[in-house]
Amino acid sequence: MQLFCTKDFSLNKHVLLADWLLLLTALIWGCAFVAQRSGMRYMGPFAFNGIRFMLGGCALIPLIMYRNHRYGTQSGAGPSFFSSEFLKKGLLIGTVLFCGASLQQIGMVFTTAGKGGFITGLYVILVPIIGLFLGHRLGWSGWTGSILATFGMYLLSVTDHLTIEYGDLWVLGSAFFWASHVLILGWLSPKMDTIKLACAQFWVCAVLSLTTAAITEPLSLSGISDGIIPILYSGLMSVGIAYTLQVVAQKDAPPAHASIILSLETVFAAISGWILLDESLTLRAIIGCVLMLIGILLVQLWPVSIPEVPLPRMEPRTAA
Repeated sequence: MQLFCTKDFSLNKHVLLADWLLLLTALIWGCAFVAQRSGMRYMGPFAFNGIRFMLGGCALIPLIMYRNHRYGTQSGAGPSFFSSEFLKKGLLIGTVLFCGASLQQIGMVFTTAGKGGFITGLYVILVPIIGLFLGHRLGWSGWTGSILATFGMYLLSVTDHLTIEYGDLWVLGSAFFWASHVLILGWLSPKMDTIKLACAQFWVCAVLSLTTAAITEPLSLSGISDGIIPILYSGLMSVGIAYTLQVVAQKDAPPAHASIILSLETVFAAISGWILLDESLTLRAIIGCVLMLIGILLVQLWPVSIPEVPLPRMEPRTAA
């Protein structure tokens, strides 16, 4: 990355700082897979998601209040926070987030943090593929990256007996919703205040998750107390702080920098699972991870070969 390709050193300092913030964001999100897996020891997946997204929504309220105080109540683009249009769009994106987060969290009960991180990262490949049905065109790097990532996932998830683990299927299903989430955000973000939209989707996801938990899962204060550390990390660090860091950093970071650095989330997930949960990967699985990462980077570095048909830009995943 050519950080010092211009004489304006102050600009390069901003880019360098933004890159470091994005690296911190990827690290937080990668380690969040450990927290998500650890949290399942104390409560069900819907209760865990409900509490962590509620905390994430609460974490953004002070930021929204500060921006309203500094720039006025109508800060940001698009409709006001309590308008019917905003509520409808918040409900839409929050419901998609709920589906993706729920499938991923259920899958994390049955798979490892590392595998969960890499399979989730396939949403980067799925975005341009789904975009084909919306009129987008996919270049050579997209097809090459998709083939490499698919073969890598086969090596990572499918055993010698040609069976795929139960949890991997759930996480793979969530990747389709994360891809849809990116496409919808790419449509909504230019029209709306992204911080307020993030807060709205977090609260919608929290309400849907807690409602489902109340119907399907036992929930106790002791379980919440015992799992408070993974809950706080997933809610405040992963959902609240990491999202805000990404929004701040992407104001100065070039898109190529952001795409590459945020893709390292999958690597951090595997490393943190190995260090903190004593998870191990076979040589076959490691080769699969490498192929998936190469495929993801191909799509991120050269997203399209036809410039007049751009794909939606990388948006916050907000899942981990």
